Amino acid sequence: MKITIVLPYADLSGGIRVIAIYADRLQKRGHEVFVVSTPYKQPSFLEQIKSVVKGQGWLNIPSRASSPLDDIDVEHRIIDSWRPIVDADVPEADVVIATWWETAEWVANLSPSKGAKAYFMQDYGAPGQELENIIPTWRLPLHIITIAQWLVDLIHKHCGEIPVSLAPNAVDTEVFYASPRGKQQHLTVGLGYRTMFSKGTDIALKAIQLAMNTVPDLRLVTFGQPLTDALPLPPNAVYEYRPTDDRIRQIYESCDAWLFPSRIEGFGLPILEAMACRTPVIGTPAGAAPELLTEGGGILVKPEDPEDMSKAIQYIGHLSDSEWRSMSDKAYSTATRYTWDHATDLFESALYTAVERSKRGEPVLDR
Repeated sequence: MKITIVLPYADLSGGIRVIAIYADRLQKRGHEVFVVSTPYKQPSFLEQIKSVVKGQGWLNIPSRASSPLDDIDVEHRIIDSWRPIVDADVPEADVVIATWWETAEWVANLSPSKGAKAYFMQDYGAPGQELENIIPTWRLPLHIITIAQWLVDLIHKHCGEIPVSLAPNAVDTEVFYASPRGKQQHLTVGLGYRTMFSKGTDIALKAIQLAMNTVPDLRLVTFGQPLTDALPLPPNAVYEYRPTDDRIRQIYESCDAWLFPSRIEGFGLPILEAMACRTPVIGTPAGAAPELLTEGGGILVKPEDPEDMSKAIQYIGHLSDSEWRSMSDKAYSTATRYTWDHATDLFESALYTAVERSKRGEPVLDR
C-alpha cells in the first residue's frame, strides 16, 4: 500500500513516538509510507502581548522540533506554514491517515485520489483537544483506529455502534527489559515528571510525601520535562532531563514501583515500559491501566486520591521479597504479551479495512 500520515506537527510526545514506530514498521513490511506535517503554529501578535503583560516574556516558538521521525528511514515533509494540509501537499495513495482532531477535518476534505480515509485517535483531554472538540471528528467519513477499549466505548457512547478498529499500544522488549531481581532494602519509586495537569504529577508527589511519613528512606527517581516551582520534588529525589531510552530502561529497572497518576490518558505507554523492566505499577484508572493491572502486576488506585496512592506505596514497601518478586513477574508477563509485531498486524489490518470500506462507499455518518 501507499500510506500517507498527516500530522499537526512532529515533536517528542508519546503519540508521535507511536506514529513513528508504525511508520517505520509498515515501511519495513514493504509499504510506501509518507509523512506530512505542519511547522509549529506561531503565536499571534495579541498572544505575544498577553504573554509579555503576564510577565512571561516574548514567546520564542521554534518552527520545528526534534522527533522520533528523525531517526527512521521514512520520508517526512514539513509544509511551509501552519495551515490545513490540502491536496497539493500529499501524493496519491491507497490510504491517508489523520492523527489529531484538527487533521481529521483536513483529511476528510482531501480528494478520493489521496486514498481511503482513516483516523488514528490516541487520546483526548490534552489542552486544545477537549471532548467537545473531538466528538464531531468521530462523525466524519473516516475509519477510526484507536488504542484502548475505553476509547472504543467512548466513541460508541457518543456516535452509536460505528465501526472502530482497536490496535493497542505495545512495548519494545529489545529496548525495555530487565533480569529477574529482588526487592531493594530501601524502597524506590519512579515517576515521569510531566507538567500538564492531565498527567497528575501533583497527585503522585503528594502521595510520596504522605508515604514518607511511614516508609523509612523512601526514594524517588524521576525524569521528563524541566522542573517547575509549582511541582517541587522532595529533597532526596533524583531527577534527569530527557534521558536516552537506554537510561530510561535503567531508571525503570532501579525502581520497586512505578507511579502512573494520570487524570486522563489515551493508553499510558510508561505502564508497559515499566512492567517490561519487571517493575510493578501503581496507577490511576486512566487509559489502559484498568486492563493492564488486573492480573496482579501492580495496583489500581482511586483517581484524584493521593492518600490511596500513598497506601499502595506503603503496601509495596511492606511486601516480603518473595511477594514482591511475584508481583514483578506478573508485571513482566503482562507487558511481554503486548508486542509491536502484533500491534502492527492490527494496525495494518485496520488500514486494509479502511480501504475496503472506502471501496464499498463507506464510511458515511451524518449526525
